[in-house]
Amino acid sequence: MPELPEVETTLRGVEPWITGKKITDVVIRQRSLRWPVPPEISDSLVGQKISSARRRGKYLLFLLSGGGTLLVHLGMSGSLRIVNRGEDDWRKHDHIGVGLSSGKELRFHDPRRFGCWLYCPAGDVPEECHELLKKLGPEPLSDDFDETYLWKSTRNRKVAIKQFIMNANVVVGVGNIYACEALFLAGISPRKAAGRVTRKKLDLLVRSIKEVLGEAIQMGGTTLRDFLNAEGEAGYFKQELRVYDREGQPCRECGSEIKRIVQSNRSTFYCPKCQK
Repeated sequence: MPELPEVETTLRGVEPWITGKKITDVVIRQRSLRWPVPPEISDSLVGQKISSARRRGKYLLFLLSGGGTLLVHLGMSGSLRIVNRGEDDWRKHDHIGVGLSSGKELRFHDPRRFGCWLYCPAGDVPEECHELLKKLGPEPLSDDFDETYLWKSTRNRKVAIKQFIMNANVVVGVGNIYACEALFLAGISPRKAAGRVTRKKLDLLVRSIKEVLGEAIQMGGTTLRDFLNAEGEAGYFKQELRVYDREGQPCRECGSEIKRIVQSNRSTFYCPKCQK
């Protein structure tokens, strides 16, 4: 699944091509995504300019000149790319194309169809324009996500710290890969109850989350089977992973064997010596 760095990389890739461009037409070849693509999307978008683009968690928000917002989520396997209008053939699993006044087209590709395209009408605050956005926690790279916030949030919480930081209502965008990586950097066992992690360790964890996400964004995201950036190329952060998907391999710090456990149906990778 594309995680926050992949979504941020996608945003940075498509933003220069779409900002300030008028939408000339919308082609919807498949409406059955995670939620049905609303019929009014085509009529609502055509004729409007894309004023700006931003990210909220793993959602992409395209702000339109008429005041509305196009809300896009890449789901499990979705990607966006810029193509030349009329010159690039539609690939299998290309579901939506947004024609732009520049002659380019924003194309949405999603083999598993767990992504979404929704429209929020004018008058709504973009970051709160839909119920999906209203309860999201702070952005992990923002000043709102700090040691004090995490300390207060974790008090008396018995849930394992890994599941806790993966909860989008606590902090957005810390998916499975980056949760494993951040916990390793902070030296915290993924099994430890959130409420039992010391304030000092939580400070380390906040800094580690910011570090691994920042690294991944700089390097274009994590190489996953289904993720493509705006140019259709895979990201390459996987070369730098410290524990994720390294079961049985030696820890880069102490040489101990990396272990794998399952938490909430997700694989967790950790070093039993470095993480307590």
